[in-house]
Amino acid sequence: MDAVNTESAWQALGGDPALLPRVSEVVRDGALDARLPVRELARACVGACALAAAELGARRAGRADVPEVRVDDGAVATAFVSERHLLVDGRQPVGFAPLSRFWRTADGWVRTHANYPQHRERLLGALGLPGDASVETVAAALAECPATDVEDTVYGAGGLAVALRTPEEWSEHEQGRAVAARPLLEAETVGAGPVRRLTGDAGLPAAGVRVLDLTRVIAGPVATRTLGLLGADVLRVDSPGLPELPDQHADTGFGKRSATLDLADRADRRTFEELLAGADVVVTGYRPGALDRFGLDAEALAERGPGLVVAQLSAWGADGPWAGRRGFDSLVQAATGIAVTEGSPERPGALPAQALDHGTGFLLAAAVLRSLTEQREQGGTRLVRLALARTAAWLTGGSRGVGESRGVGGPAEASYDRPGPWLAETRSSLGRLRYALPPVSFAGGPADWSRPPGAWGADEARWA
Repeated sequence: MDAVNTESAWQALGGDPALLPRVSEVVRDGALDARLPVRELARACVGACALAAAELGARRAGRADVPEVRVDDGAVATAFVSERHLLVDGRQPVGFAPLSRFWRTADGWVRTHANYPQHRERLLGALGLPGDASVETVAAALAECPATDVEDTVYGAGGLAVALRTPEEWSEHEQGRAVAARPLLEAETVGAGPVRRLTGDAGLPAAGVRVLDLTRVIAGPVATRTLGLLGADVLRVDSPGLPELPDQHADTGFGKRSATLDLADRADRRTFEELLAGADVVVTGYRPGALDRFGLDAEALAERGPGLVVAQLSAWGADGPWAGRRGFDSLVQAATGIAVTEGSPERPGALPAQALDHGTGFLLAAAVLRSLTEQREQGGTRLVRLALARTAAWLTGGSRGVGESRGVGGPAEASYDRPGPWLAETRSSLGRLRYALPPVSFAGGPADWSRPPGAWGADEARWA
């Protein structure tokens, strides 16, 4: 397996290896410490994204030289837990819900996710418990059941639960084998299409790029938040019947606008089709096949919008028996053996950040940027696919680099004592916000987003 470093990430993106010397890294002790190479993964994902941005900006400006990229572990570590640093008028963000946690079962452990009301209801319904059931009641019910039975029962009810597995058990699982058979990132040309001449001020790499953001939770919104930082016109569209958690939306809403459309409504569907016709990039973060009935599968998009860049994100990948399942970072950590590796004999553990979400988000943004570079030179409709489980495979199967304890960054140059240098404050319609600054940094690039987040669904469904 490739080492977990920027070189491997850049290679997965199909980037020119001659550009790698443009990247410099500031390695800091204490940043994202873990048994697995989390710091190296975070640094690699951000570094590859920044290099892809610098490359696109140089090509659009007609320059042969690519600006220098600087990746600082302090900025990266702060950004990878941005949801924890967010303050809204001094209020701390809401974290995991009480029923989102590890539970002891009759033969091991199970991890559940119930942050959203519908997932809580389905979890309790699958266990035959009332809607006001306490943590103690749920614990007692789960303690009597085998972990894989809980996994199957809750999933069958539309809820979210995953049995804890060791790395070896995951490698023998049918879904684990399906994930291992795929590369970190899949990129292909899925149809013909003309070279798209991007309009707008090319002072930022993605200026003039219209991004239709059909993602939720963290990984996809992190990707589109990053594209918004780089100048793209990002419009997130959600169903009005599927609201997002307010703090989560605020954290990932920088640099973009948010609208709601009901695709079952004729007028809203017509508006959506108009948006789609004007888009340069479509990013989806739903289960594979979930949006196909709206003509949003890759093949249909290639026919409807020749020259599009289509980016698809999922939890478990597009193949295998779990391809159609919902999933979140915490569940993928439990299934793939990460929670065992980071835990103790007494209890499962967790990574110091939702690194699968954030890492995959930056890789997704990088894949879009590289696709835009290739599209403007060669044309064609581009498709990129990533999955949290595949990023987990890279993390668990990769090394820190031959002969080095900290990957390509080498020995630490400094320490990471506090996040303060990489936090900022701004006013917004939501109130006074404290937030993590973007870690993507290159010479001449933006230092911050041009706009703060607004309320979920508060914007008009139109391009700027």
